[in-house]
Amino acid sequence: MRLRALLDTDALGLKLLGGEDELDRTVRGVMTTDLRDPSRYLSGGELVLTGLAWRRDAADSEPFVRLLVQAQVAALAAGEAELGSVPEDLVVACARHRLPLFAVHESVAFATITEHVVRQVSGERAGDLAAVVDRHRRMMTSGPAGGGPDVVLDLLGSDLDLRAWVLSPTGRQVAGPKDAEPALAAGVRAELAAEHLAATRTGRRAPHRVTVGSTTYSLFPVRGRGQPPATPPGGRGLQGAGAGRDVRETVLSDWLLVVEADAGDWAEERLDLLYGVTQLIAVERDRRDAARTVRRRLAQEVLELVQTGAAPAEIAARLRVAAPVLLPGLGAAPHWQVVVARVEWEDGDEQTGRVAQTLLEEMLVDPHATGPEQSDRIAVAHTGEEAVALVPLPAVSSEHDGSEAGVLAETLLESVREPLSAGLDGDGRVTLGVSAAVHSAEGLRGALEEARHARRVAAARPGRVCAAGHQELASHVLLLPFVPDDVRRAFTARLLDPLRDYDRRHRAELIPTLEAFLDSDGSWTRCANRLHLHVNTLRYRVGRIEQLTGRDLSRLEDKLDFFLALRMS
Repeated sequence: MRLRALLDTDALGLKLLGGEDELDRTVRGVMTTDLRDPSRYLSGGELVLTGLAWRRDAADSEPFVRLLVQAQVAALAAGEAELGSVPEDLVVACARHRLPLFAVHESVAFATITEHVVRQVSGERAGDLAAVVDRHRRMMTSGPAGGGPDVVLDLLGSDLDLRAWVLSPTGRQVAGPKDAEPALAAGVRAELAAEHLAATRTGRRAPHRVTVGSTTYSLFPVRGRGQPPATPPGGRGLQGAGAGRDVRETVLSDWLLVVEADAGDWAEERLDLLYGVTQLIAVERDRRDAARTVRRRLAQEVLELVQTGAAPAEIAARLRVAAPVLLPGLGAAPHWQVVVARVEWEDGDEQTGRVAQTLLEEMLVDPHATGPEQSDRIAVAHTGEEAVALVPLPAVSSEHDGSEAGVLAETLLESVREPLSAGLDGDGRVTLGVSAAVHSAEGLRGALEEARHARRVAAARPGRVCAAGHQELASHVLLLPFVPDDVRRAFTARLLDPLRDYDRRHRAELIPTLEAFLDSDGSWTRCANRLHLHVNTLRYRVGRIEQLTGRDLSRLEDKLDFFLALRMS
């Protein structure tokens, strides 16, 4: 705003005492001070309000005004309440340094002036930023020279004093302000992403406000082109008529804009501006998604060849085409790993392959990586109900077969389990299976089946987000999930119910003793030490277990039966 606009508002009670020729100066902020030297708190362009408590005598005015001029403030407004009028020495000093000076009537509070200036300045800043955003949108739409979402976030910081970040649905930071220190902690990002997923899934109207610790954040969904509004008409949630499928198709792939502010009392103009920013960021989201088209097509072609039993030579030829795209500059053919993902909704909707595809592309990005996204090195295809990722790995050394290289199931879930579990609570599940690394086309079909078997093992576990790796397929764990429930119940009841009943009546702890004995490989000494028992006491308990069940814990078959019963119980 301009200085002369202050004189046009009678409610501010301002009287111009000097600087009439400088009234076209721009006011960028307001500050109230009674410090003798407030320069350290000034950045330029402020209207400085003072009650004159810093002035002891006439000699103080000159150095005070000189400091304000050096800080490049817009003007000075002095209150009349303290001295009854603005002293002449201050008027002279301001005239000497060409600093506009206003007198503030004693009936007017500085808070009134501050509120007016902040409101006017914020409105003009929003208008300026909207113009910049519009220009930037055109730049990004026509080509990559716009600089991506980071540039937009920097504009929010410099023009509206808003710190903002762009997060993926799993809480990975896609973009952030360059000077944001400290950065958003991983736990905070996960909590914000979880709240975003839950709010979007249940149809709550955006922006969603979340308080983490003592900081309030506002979350704005970033929707791609052609997608429906974040909140369906009438505010209906996921189960609203016609809205459920739309939300489910996008909730696990859309980005979100996180603003460190409470948008609850924002004016409509500012909210509209932030929604405009999300549309601008969505341009980059769509561009990145389009860039994955080639990799997705390669993965689809390889998947179809593998599933239809094509000759290894034909599959190898497709892999040779894929390798330069996924790992440019790689001299030797890489190893490959297969990851299978499935998203399941509570109502049994089976057509979730595309949702799993975009989610898997996100999950396979290293959350700590910098530079080009790791997803630029991953090809993900999808069928009607599952997504299949073809992950290339640089050829490993001959010292091992690559089984410990690449993607690990638990590592894959470390950074995404919390937001996805909270966001899907009550409505959906995500399960994944990971194969071992293979180094030839002949091994790719086996890797696909291995990943699918591992995913089925994960699906048999409790929890909203589960994964299993190829290492578990050589274990009894592979078999247990597929034992029918009635068989499991009968088997465990026959072996363990007598021990549970005895423990309940006598507090004998036979079940914990049995577990410790098996974990100690039947070693009396190790088990007694582990339970802090005398060996004779341990022998008595084991004898009681054998007496109650009719089994012999010195026999391998009986040990194995007890082991499996404990695992299935």
